[in-house]
Amino acid sequence: MKDILIALIISTAACFIIGPLLIPALKRFKFGQSVRDDGPKRHLVKQGTPTMGGVMFLFSLTLGTVFIAKDSLVTYVLLLFTLGYGLIGFIDDYIKIVKKRSLGLKARDKIIGQFILSSILAWVAVNYLGRGTDLVIPFLGSSINLGWAYLPFVVFLAIGTTNAVNLTDGLDGLAAGITLFVALGYVLIGFTEQLYSITIFSAALVGSCFGFLFFNIYPARVFMGDTGSLALGGAIAGLAVLTKTELLLPILGAVYVLETLSVIIQVISFKLTGQRVFLMSPLHHHYELKGWSEQKVVFTFWTVAAIFVVLGLMVHDYTLG
Repeated sequence: MKDILIALIISTAACFIIGPLLIPALKRFKFGQSVRDDGPKRHLVKQGTPTMGGVMFLFSLTLGTVFIAKDSLVTYVLLLFTLGYGLIGFIDDYIKIVKKRSLGLKARDKIIGQFILSSILAWVAVNYLGRGTDLVIPFLGSSINLGWAYLPFVVFLAIGTTNAVNLTDGLDGLAAGITLFVALGYVLIGFTEQLYSITIFSAALVGSCFGFLFFNIYPARVFMGDTGSLALGGAIAGLAVLTKTELLLPILGAVYVLETLSVIIQVISFKLTGQRVFLMSPLHHHYELKGWSEQKVVFTFWTVAAIFVVLGLMVHDYTLG
């Protein structure tokens, strides 16, 4: 328990320390956010707010994990997987902001990078970490063995999770706050299953998100950018794989799922009928356009996220019997 608290404190403190140093540097180099013209008009005031702030919690996450779980292969696998996804996001942000190419990395290049990282995670988990290729079925407590199909399953899970978190990152504090609750869920899962390294990593992730929120809560002084959102998605996907909770993740991360479904439903509906189901997708923008304040949307989504994490933990405990 002591090491868990230390990891959390180190990662939180590191964010508090690096934030006041990083944000002015991002401003000086003009790494500012570009706001979509077709988004909610109230977001236009965010134009120029420093982005790529995900560097902040990647740094603090690294300190929080390496300082405590120094010799754990699991820790380094999770950390390198997260940093790898963060690097993809960083390159994307750099191209969009510095090179002034609005679309950033080509979708094909992003997918290739994510595919490679996810394949490596699955291969290392199965061959070096004893993960196996079985999936635990929530509620039932039984499992199914995917065999060779486990690799494409992990690729699908990781790419889906990272892009779902990326879609969720649309309001001040939204993605970081929701991920904090999900990571806290994994602290409890790791603790109850006596998975020391995973608990430490999860605690450091909680601390990093908490520290980042100090600067990212409304009105945000910095945005995480794809550097942060892809890294957070990678971290959550990695935790799901190494705790054998892949099929529980849709409950723990239900808000990510709802945000993604809103985009899918909107696109399908518009292509088939020419009608939009939501005023705007992802889902958080729908409520903004209905007149909710940004703070109300964020705190409501945080509450929903917390409820689903509690529900997911109850399902997990029931599954373990």
